[in-house]
Amino acid sequence: MLLGVNIDHVATLRNARGGNDPNVMDAVRICKICEVASITTHLREDRRHIKDADVEAIRMLPRVRLNLEMAMTDEMQEIALRLRPHAVCIVPEKRQELTTEGGLDVAGQQERAIEFVKPLLEKNIEVSFFIDPAIEQIAAVAKTGAPFIELHTGRYSEVFGTEGEEQAFQDLKGAAIFAQNFGLKVNAGHGLNYQNVKRMHEIPNLTELNIGHSIIARSIFVGLERAVKEMKTLCEG
Repeated sequence: MLLGVNIDHVATLRNARGGNDPNVMDAVRICKICEVASITTHLREDRRHIKDADVEAIRMLPRVRLNLEMAMTDEMQEIALRLRPHAVCIVPEKRQELTTEGGLDVAGQQERAIEFVKPLLEKNIEVSFFIDPAIEQIAAVAKTGAPFIELHTGRYSEVFGTEGEEQAFQDLKGAAIFAQNFGLKVNAGHGLNYQNVKRMHEIPNLTELNIGHSIIARSIFVGLERAVKEMKTLCEG
């Protein structure tokens, strides 16, 4: 499995004090040295961590694959069409949430989703939808023309190490296989860390894991390069 590193919380720390320390671009360059598959950023409506200037600067770096997480809004569509990141992941977004709380309800807004992705696909932007491991959501994504889903691993991560772990894991595994039978490629992420990520190898043909918070948290103690390399090793098996 490939590793995509979400650097949002480098920006969270920077914004807590103001100024430019820690420098987001330094974090990107370290991840580049570690040869991660992609850099993920979530440009939120309230710009609570990553800013527009950060995304623009990352997009300009050579040989850095930018995965832009974004809400399904006209503003974010315009930004994506202008910057043309390598990939976008369409996520739900609520102002009051600390982090993304669940998958996007694609089935409940099917026509909107179909129309939203059309211009992105026409610009050769790789599109995925961040969804819960539910059959109806996978089937809805398949109708949009998007080539990828990203499975929300939050429930699995929350119950890891408890009696609820096995059912949550099997839900993910079954959803991944179901999606692949639809011809979709499957990424996964949310809440994955250095302990629970190992079971992702039991899910066949996962393409990429997008992991951020646990890597940035570990980097406080061991440095970012080591934290990224350790997670990359776990992902590559």
